Order: sequence, then C-alpha cells, then structure tokens
Amino acid sequence: MDHKIKSKATLGTGPVFTTAISTILGAILFLRFGYAVAHTGFLGTVAIILLGHLVTIPTAMAVAEIATNQKVEGGGAYYIISRSFGLNIGAAIGIALFLSQAISVAFYIIAFAESFMPFAEYLSQNYADVLGPIIPYINNKTIVALVSMGLLSTLMLTKGANIGVKALYGIVGLLVLSLIMFFLGGSNINYSEVNFVSTIDDPDSFFRVFTIIFPAFTGIAAGLGLSGDLKDPKKSIPKGTLWATGVGIIVYLLVAYKLVTSASLEDLAADQLIMGEIALWGPIIPIGLGAAALSSAIGSVIIAPRTLQALGIDRIFPSNGLNFWVSKESKSNNEPINASIISIVIAFTFVAVGDINFVAEVIAMFFMATYAALNSISFLEHFSADPSFRPTFRSHWYISLTGALFSIWLMFKMNTPFAILSIVFMGIIYIYISHNNKDKSGFVKLFRGVIYQISRQLQVVVQKNNYNNPEYYWRPFAVLVDDSTFQRRDGYDLMRWISMRYGFGTYIHYIKGFLNKSTHEDAEKAMKQLITMNKGADSNVVIDTIVSPSYTSAIAQVVQLSSISGKGHNMMIFEYFRENIDELDKINEVYPLTISTNFDVCILSTSYRRFGFNKNIHIWMAVDSHKTSSLMILLAYIFLGHKEWKNGKIKIFATFQGEKDVEIRRLNRLILNRRLPISPTNIEFIECIDTCNLKKMINKHSMEADLTMIEFKEENINNKEDFFSGYNLLANILFVNSQNEKELN
Repeated sequence: MDHKIKSKATLGTGPVFTTAISTILGAILFLRFGYAVAHTGFLGTVAIILLGHLVTIPTAMAVAEIATNQKVEGGGAYYIISRSFGLNIGAAIGIALFLSQAISVAFYIIAFAESFMPFAEYLSQNYADVLGPIIPYINNKTIVALVSMGLLSTLMLTKGANIGVKALYGIVGLLVLSLIMFFLGGSNINYSEVNFVSTIDDPDSFFRVFTIIFPAFTGIAAGLGLSGDLKDPKKSIPKGTLWATGVGIIVYLLVAYKLVTSASLEDLAADQLIMGEIALWGPIIPIGLGAAALSSAIGSVIIAPRTLQALGIDRIFPSNGLNFWVSKESKSNNEPINASIISIVIAFTFVAVGDINFVAEVIAMFFMATYAALNSISFLEHFSADPSFRPTFRSHWYISLTGALFSIWLMFKMNTPFAILSIVFMGIIYIYISHNNKDKSGFVKLFRGVIYQISRQLQVVVQKNNYNNPEYYWRPFAVLVDDSTFQRRDGYDLMRWISMRYGFGTYIHYIKGFLNKSTHEDAEKAMKQLITMNKGADSNVVIDTIVSPSYTSAIAQVVQLSSISGKGHNMMIFEYFRENIDELDKINEVYPLTISTNFDVCILSTSYRRFGFNKNIHIWMAVDSHKTSSLMILLAYIFLGHKEWKNGKIKIFATFQGEKDVEIRRLNRLILNRRLPISPTNIEFIECIDTCNLKKMINKHSMEADLTMIEFKEENINNKEDFFSGYNLLANILFVNSQNEKELN
C-alpha cells in the first residue's frame, strides 16, 4: 500500500515553471557558457545544447506522460520510478537522486559565492576603512559560501517551502532583467571577424565541457520535486516542465550566439563573468548570477528533503525508527524538518569542498541515471500495452527510448570510471535494501506487461512461420492431463525435465464435472496449489486446470489447443500407477484421439521406486524401428540436460533379428559425430528371434535402471495385461510411440 505524504498541497503550475526555469537559467548559464563557447566553438556549444536536450526533452515528455496517467505523490521522480520499477529499484535510484539534489544545493551556493566576488572587490576598494577586519573574509569564496549556506538553511528550516517559492518569483524577475541587459549589450569585435567553428588553443574535450554544462539541463527534475505540494500534479507538472524546457533551449541558443558575436574566444575562456563585460549595465550580471544561483539553491533545498522524506515514508531504510524520523514533519508548516537537516548537512560538506567542476560531475552523473530511468518507464509503458496506461498527454515510445539510450551513453562518455562507480553504488544500495526489505518487489507489473508483449509477439511469429512444419528441427511440445497431481509427482517431474531447456511442457490438472461455480472454485484452489508447487520446483512447466465431464472430453479439448510456444502440441503424455493397471483403460479410450491428431504418445508407468537416483536411462528399441527409437533417444538426451540428471548415462539395448551390421554402423556414426551422448560401450545388441522373451530380458538387464524406455505399438494399447504388466521389478517406465521419425543427424 502506498503511504501518502500529508503536506499541504496548495501550489499550482507557476511554482513548477519558476522552480524549473530558475535552475535552467541558472549558475551554469552565467558562469560556464562562455567557457563552453571558447572550448568547443559556437557550433560545438549548439551541439552540447542539442545533445543535452536529446535527454531532457524526452524526459520532460516522459514526466508529463507519467504524471497525467497516475497520481504523483510527494517525492517527484522517486515516486514515479518506485511505483513503476518497484520500491527496491526505485530506492536505489531515489537515494542517488536525493544525493544529487542535496549536492546541487552546494553547487549553487558555490556559484553564488562566485557572483559575490565582484561585490566583495567593490567593498574592498571603497569601504576598506569601515569593513577593515572582515575584508579578508568577504574575499574568501569558501567563507562566503558557508555563510550563505547557513543563512539559506536558517530560512528553509524556519519558513519552509512557501517562503522559498515566493522568493522564486522575485528571483526569476531579476533573471529576466539581467538577460535583457545582456542581450542589449554591445560587442567588442566586428561581426565579420566572428568564427562560429574555431576554438581556443588546447581546448578541453567536448564531453568534458558537456559534463560541466549538463547541470544546467537538470531543471526539469526541480519542478517535479514539488509534486507532493501541488494541488493538481497531473496538470501542473506537464505544463510547468514543458514550458520551462522550451523557454530554456531558446535562451541557451541566444546566449551562445550573443557570446560568440560579442567577445573573443580568449576573453570568453579567461573571464567566467564575461557576460558582465558585454551587458548594457555590467553589475546586473553578478546580480543575476547571484539571483540564479540562489534561486536554484532554494529549489534544490526544497525538493531534496521531500525526496528523502518519501523514501522514509516508504520504509526503505532498514530501521523503522530511522524511517519515522526521516519522514517526520514540522507541526507548524508540515515541512520535512529532519530530512531538511540531513540535506543541509550534505550540502555544507560539499560547500566546504569548494570545487564547482567536481560537484558538477557528481550532479550530472546521478541526474543522468534518473533521466534514464524515467525514459525507460515511459518506453516500457508503451511497449507493455497496459490498458491502465491512459495518460492525457502522449509521448511516443521511440522518443522515450532515445532519451534512455542517450542518457546511458552520455554517462559513459562523460566519465566512464565515474559512471561505473555510480552504477555500482546504486547496485549496492539495491542489494542492501533488497536484503533488508524482502517484502518489496524488485520488478513489478511494468516488466510483466513487457514480458507478456514479447511472448505474444513471438508466439504470433512462430505460428505464422512454422506452425508444426516438419522442415524445422523437432522439439517436444508436450502436454499431460492428470487428476492425480497432488497424489504423485512423477508425471510432473517428467514435464519439468522436458521443458527445462529443449522443449515446452504443459501440465493440466483435470477436475471431473460440469463447469459451474463450485467446480470453478475448485479449479482456482487447485491452480493456487499448482503455482506454489511450480515455484518451489524451479520449473519451466506451464500449468493449468481443466473442468470437463469426462477424461475423454478433457483430452478432446486439449489436443485442439496450441501450446504456450505458439505452436500446436505434438506429444501427449499419460501416467498410470503400475499397481493399478486398470488406469490404462481411460488411456485406451482416448488413444484414438491422439492418433487422429498425429500426436506422439508416451505412457509413464510409475512405481514405488519412482526415478531412483536419476543416474541411468535404459532404452529398449528394435534396430529397424527408426520412428520410435529416434524419439526415445532424443527424449533421453533432453532428460540428461536437467540438473537432476547430472552425470546421468544412457544405455541402449538394440534388439534385432538376423542382420544387424547396417544398424551398428548407423548408431556408431551418430556417436562418432557426437550427435548422441552415448559411449559405444553403452550399446548392447541383443538378438531376439520370434521365440525370445523380450519382457524377461528387460527385467533382467534394466532392474537397476532409474528410467526404462520401451517402444509400444498401436496394437499393444488394447493388450494391457500382456504388454504393460509384468515389470514389477523395474523403476519408472516410459512407453513410447512415435508417429514419424525424428532427425538425429
């Protein structure tokens, strides 16, 4: 059951847009776009912008799509991922997302300290006599950053998200003003001298620059983080996110163009506040940078605690006390007070580090992983064709797939070792959480729907192209219908071995009676028992039930059904207990149905010895009976492919009358070509003339076998006493009859 965050949901679309746009048009735009143009050229910067939006636009569309299909509670991106991929996977990504959001606070505070330096220089030059003792401190970026972080923390812990959201409107206004001033500024170079392709000497690599620039593209997650505080997330998230993304890409392209046409590449590389030299009024740029950095820091410090709070509410952490403490809210304003404290402590730690490029790499990597997950969810929802997936906003599967693939590819292009470490980090979290939260599934209905679709498509393809086509290599598509499922397991075990690797097996529990409410309930109860049995046996057998007034009518229904593979069944397996030979009567009644539908037939005769030690399989065949002997050899080989028959051996007893050389050469050729897992020493030829007692020979030679396979013919089915009885010393026997020869070579 989902646990809801009880914050007061009063916000609309405006806060989503302003939170997102203030991050998009944030510190990176003011501090690093000049650097990007200098090191990659204008066209390279355009490529970075477009490449970044090959991730962010699909992600924005995926977010809009998912948000209009399901209610998005508090936790934003984490909530969406965890409700689609399961809590364990969602938590692994959610913790990484929380860390990136908390570290983002530090990134923007460090950027704010950068913006403060021109003001600090101004104070040093003009008010040194008044401010004397504190001048060294206001010129120290780390101290300014730590003090700013302290003030921001105090504001958020005392006033909460509402004051932060209100401040965003004023900050966005300053951003707009500073950009207008920048675009109105003059140029230091002639337009004819502008080179849109060249870069400075010895530039940083394209993907190094991309990594440093990428945090500018993470604004879409900022607005999503307010999901728990929105009156109507389905309306506000798509509108606010898509509008912010669209405005952002236009501004990015215009800023890059203005930079390359207004200053030399050398100046762009040397002065990270070059926008102030270009703007109509220079001081507005540090002011705008400060506003942008502060707004982004506010946005991040608002959403990071909410992601952590959502993790606690879902009881992700191993201690219930820790989950309760993390999810606790302030009584005065419903703020996630304890989650905010943790977020602030993490932010303070990275502020102390002070390396803005390092922090940018950390942020970029974890956000990229989040974007990959969001796009994957959208793609898989499309692919699974879940009828409950009915968003009012529609993206396309190929857009989401593009976003997911580019996210993963870019992670490794930006920093391969760091990408590997990030994935390992999330993997460790997943394993740890799975170990401590066994009740939380790792993969939920999303993947089940995908598997259903893949299975359905494969079945259709198989059926269209080679439905029971003898031109294709044979494999068993076996079905067994039995009413003694819960009394003996021998037939079920046989189906497990057939369907482990090489074949398909369907086991159907038969319930005698007419279909009505009572028998339907019996069937559902039996199905639950079968599912439990199937899970415990590590089985690939498809299980089902059938209600029918007679065993004959049940078989008549089953032989007309396709198997789970999309092909028709080609083998019917019956089972009877050897001490109750009369069970053969019902098999005798339905045998004509299987012959008329061209089924191979196997009759399993079970005994108290069952399959013994699963070591030795004996095959009794006539050297001139190629049809059934080939089927028995293939089935024996299939059985040995199961781990329960590990180190098992096949021994063939080939009976003949008269000349045997041709068959000896044939079998030896198959063995030498390694088409049969049989040693030549494990083939014994036995001359059997009309007067020989074959049954006596089988009892003598196969007494120690764990499974004996014997050919039977159509005429034998009516002669149960003479043919099927008299094997009381043997373990289980599989009587086999094939309708056509199977290719061994």
